[in-house]
Amino acid sequence: MAKLEVRQPKKPYITDQQALDFHAYPVPGKLALLPTKPMATQRDLSLAYSPGVAIPVEAIAADPDTVYDYTSKGNMVAVISNGTAILGLGNLGAMASKPVMEGKSVLFKRFADIDSFDIEVEEEDAEKFIECVKRFGNTFGGINLEDIGSPECFIIEQELREKLDIPVFHDDQHGTAIIATAGLINAAHLTGRKFEDMKVVLSGAGAAGLSVLGLVKSLGVKNENAIVLDSRGVVYQGRQEYMDQWKAPHAVDTKLRTLEEAMVGADVFLGLSVAGIVTQDMVKSMAKNPIIFAMANPDPEITPEEIKEARSDAIIATGRSDYANQVNNVLGFPYIFRGALDVRARNVNEEMKLACARALADLARQDVPEEVAAAYHGQRPKYGPEYIIPAPFDPRLISEIPPYVAQAAMDTGVARKPIEDMEAYKKSLAQRQDPTAAILQGITSSVVQNPKTIVFAEGEEPAVIRAAQAYQQRGLGRAILVGREKPIYDNMKLLGVEKPESFTILNARLFDRNAEFTEYLYGRMQRKGFLRRDAQRLVNNDRNVFSALLVNHGLADGMVTGVTRSYDIALRDVKLVLQHVEGERTMGVSVVVNKGRTLFIADTNITELPDAEDLADIAGTTANFARQFGFDPKVAFLSYSTFGNPVGERMQKVRRAVEILDERETDFEYEGDIAADVALDPLHTLTYPFSRLTGAANVLVMPAIHSASISTKLLDSVGGATVLGPFLTGLEKPVQICPLGATASEIVQMATLAAFAPSHRDDE
Repeated sequence: MAKLEVRQPKKPYITDQQALDFHAYPVPGKLALLPTKPMATQRDLSLAYSPGVAIPVEAIAADPDTVYDYTSKGNMVAVISNGTAILGLGNLGAMASKPVMEGKSVLFKRFADIDSFDIEVEEEDAEKFIECVKRFGNTFGGINLEDIGSPECFIIEQELREKLDIPVFHDDQHGTAIIATAGLINAAHLTGRKFEDMKVVLSGAGAAGLSVLGLVKSLGVKNENAIVLDSRGVVYQGRQEYMDQWKAPHAVDTKLRTLEEAMVGADVFLGLSVAGIVTQDMVKSMAKNPIIFAMANPDPEITPEEIKEARSDAIIATGRSDYANQVNNVLGFPYIFRGALDVRARNVNEEMKLACARALADLARQDVPEEVAAAYHGQRPKYGPEYIIPAPFDPRLISEIPPYVAQAAMDTGVARKPIEDMEAYKKSLAQRQDPTAAILQGITSSVVQNPKTIVFAEGEEPAVIRAAQAYQQRGLGRAILVGREKPIYDNMKLLGVEKPESFTILNARLFDRNAEFTEYLYGRMQRKGFLRRDAQRLVNNDRNVFSALLVNHGLADGMVTGVTRSYDIALRDVKLVLQHVEGERTMGVSVVVNKGRTLFIADTNITELPDAEDLADIAGTTANFARQFGFDPKVAFLSYSTFGNPVGERMQKVRRAVEILDERETDFEYEGDIAADVALDPLHTLTYPFSRLTGAANVLVMPAIHSASISTKLLDSVGGATVLGPFLTGLEKPVQICPLGATASEIVQMATLAAFAPSHRDDE
């Protein structure tokens, strides 16, 4: 008999093949070009090119600043590298840097809605590189330099800033510096320190390290109180070897020569060097409430666990996402460029960098929104030693940080186009956020914080095996594959799955609680025409039934299925074991996401022709589902009519559903009958002042399954929206059913949602 041994997966990792597949499929690379104007008619072509294009050409020739009005320059950044310092891999050449530069461009778009092109320059000589970039640089609104070796990176950035009339920003230097400075501002605040009194030790005198120190000194840290160390030891006055013009200003008159000596009595340690160079004895020698930012990647100079073992009073930050207080560059560069581009800044100066750092520090002190709380599985993080830097998926970043940067640009005279109404600007920024990524990021982060065991019912399928592998490797929890051992292991071998022993594989026929499962199922079904042998046959042969029993008996937290069976059949199998939650409805909810808007649409796949009572139940269940994602539900019962116009028989059940909710105790806004365009119009109350919705609806209850299914599939196919789901809700345990033939990525998404969803069982 097989024993249930659910193994704890190792820390998240990505296999070489997964990384290659991600970048290769469905098309090579991570970027594509999307036109912003229609190209459907001859007139469109005439306007876009000849003869119409001649008009803006002449306008720009007469007034060069109008290039921002008639071209994409104002929202376009070039991400440029020569590949001489790629990540931690060293000088691998310009072409090898292209995947990284494409990735940076994707981050610009994802976090700040900035378009960008990656440009790889095959030139290592600093002066030639500068000359090359200088000749094309002004075609862009800004330049992000990346992965360029030191000391050339200092020379290149400095000269390009002087020669180009646009922001030039070397993120390897300044990105880490800005985020670390934000964290240091808050760490100093929590420990009651003043910057002018701090003793700071910096390990790592490269581009990032010296940039951090420069910003810290601009906050008040005295030169004599800052000790810099490189691979040769302390940078002191009089040292000759391995010195350059960038280290020299930080040399101090001191007898200290080693890191161990420098750490004695230090208030702050800033690490941007190599793993393992800081010992627990060094930490013990530091001042009270030491501030330790060990930011070497992938492994810090000393781990948080080692620090806490030596000093319980330390405030800690690292460069890693699996620890609190991650110093993550993505908190900085997208929003710095957003603010700089929006005022058409001539450069990014120190005041703009400090403005970004101060804005980030201030944001960390504010109460966090639901999206951030969800990432901590409902345990709302609060400003303190474990939360001094905002989370990267905080939706407020896009509207909070760029205004500070823009204001600093305006105050220092580098803004060509000052912003007149800052509040209106903040509102416009919020519309740039990509809600799809924010939602998925929040769900994933929540699950990583509280990993769950998920049953993958169709465990012999190659796509399911890949999904289970990805689920474990991403740190989402444990995967149980249901199926026969030999086919699963054979497919794992074909797929190149590493460490197949890390998976739990369960064959129902060999499971040691098979008899118990049979009795439970027989007890549920004996008065519905089932014999004991029917129950036994289902337990032995139906993987959905067996998987649901694993979940029902507490051996897993949820399950995912549907790859090889239709939705209706899979749901029927699951409902033989699991029942619906009292007061809720088993149904499907599709989440439709488009720029600036997220909609929850129900019921998209179960109740064919709901009556008024059904519609009221659907509304309540969908409202609860929306709350799980951090939304305040505003429900619209959709119809072809709006408040009785035009008159028709079918609108009556919609009106009756509203009356039923009137009779119930509800804690959300709702309205109907109402047409879709009216429900989604935030200003519809101007025409209908009696509407009970305050603004646009975000939960849409369809009058029947056909309208729900057709509308979501149209939006997915031709509407330019992203449709997630449908997600199954209303069962007592989390179950998600994928579409037939789902890809590994889609299966992982459904498994993650199953792990994210709460259980409604009283015995949990």
